[in-house]
Amino acid sequence: MIDLLVAGAGPAGAATAIRAALAGLSVVVLEPRSGPIDKACGEGIAHSAVEYLTRLGVELDGRPFHGIRYLDAFHRVDARFTAGPGLGVRRTTLQAALLRRLADLNVPVVRDRVGPITQNTQSVTAGGITARYLAAADGLHSPTRRQLGLSGANSGEVRRGLRQHFHVSPWTDLVEVYWSHLGEAYVTPVGDDLVGVAVLTSARGTFDSHLDAFPALRRRLSAASPAGTVMGAGPLRQRVRARTAGRVLLVGDAAGYVDALTGEGIAVALRTSAELVDCIRADRPKDYEAAWRRVSWECRLLTASLLWARNRPLLAPRIVPAAAALPAVYRTIVNRLS
Repeated sequence: MIDLLVAGAGPAGAATAIRAALAGLSVVVLEPRSGPIDKACGEGIAHSAVEYLTRLGVELDGRPFHGIRYLDAFHRVDARFTAGPGLGVRRTTLQAALLRRLADLNVPVVRDRVGPITQNTQSVTAGGITARYLAAADGLHSPTRRQLGLSGANSGEVRRGLRQHFHVSPWTDLVEVYWSHLGEAYVTPVGDDLVGVAVLTSARGTFDSHLDAFPALRRRLSAASPAGTVMGAGPLRQRVRARTAGRVLLVGDAAGYVDALTGEGIAVALRTSAELVDCIRADRPKDYEAAWRRVSWECRLLTASLLWARNRPLLAPRIVPAAAALPAVYRTIVNRLS
């Protein structure tokens, strides 16, 4: 019987497996998709997350960015990082680097689905594999979470994300966030001649039609050719009743998600994956819920607060003007999240 079975080889699952292997645990990863796995995301990795991945021995190739810029039709405000740069990394590039590290550590990645889960006081079995614990990192709409009845009741708010890459040289060393009545458009430099554009919105429509709400960005991209296809994700908001059920622990997006507004998904997934491994090493899975809340509360609070303001018609148009009027406060918040 192995120590840990990980469901999902995305960033949260792969990082959990890598940390567990480095801690001396026996690990197997279940992943039905062949890698590298792509996903609609902003592709900007915070400085703290880059450092953590480096400590895990994951070698990343990307484009550094040095802060966050908010823009609307009349305002622009920059917040540069003080601790060090983040890294714009294609999701497939990140995934490939994680898979290479798993291979270096001889962690098997089994191409199979989790399927029905059975457990007792000593072990859990899924996908025909028995382990002391199961870490479910199977995404935003986690089948494991649904199977174990851990999903909470979601409200009527539905936000989705669409992402498209463009062949163009990045025009700034910052991640730009364009705000409009429709939502937000994030521009992340991910290569010397490539940027990723992710639109977050509750409106229906195509990626191209959504760009009409961001005329300054559309002008920037007027001579750029699309790279690849448009990818989508959502609904983004996922409420979860609990992060544990017996010997099963949820991590990453499977453990609950507020929104992509602050771009902290990977950083939170990495921090909570470290807590998960520590809890199973101590054979104290019941400690994980409190640990998860402790290391994620600040990001969840800031994201929820910003989303609350974004959803208020009177407040939403004032977010960027407020950041421009109080640049020191804006810089402090951005650097707390970096």
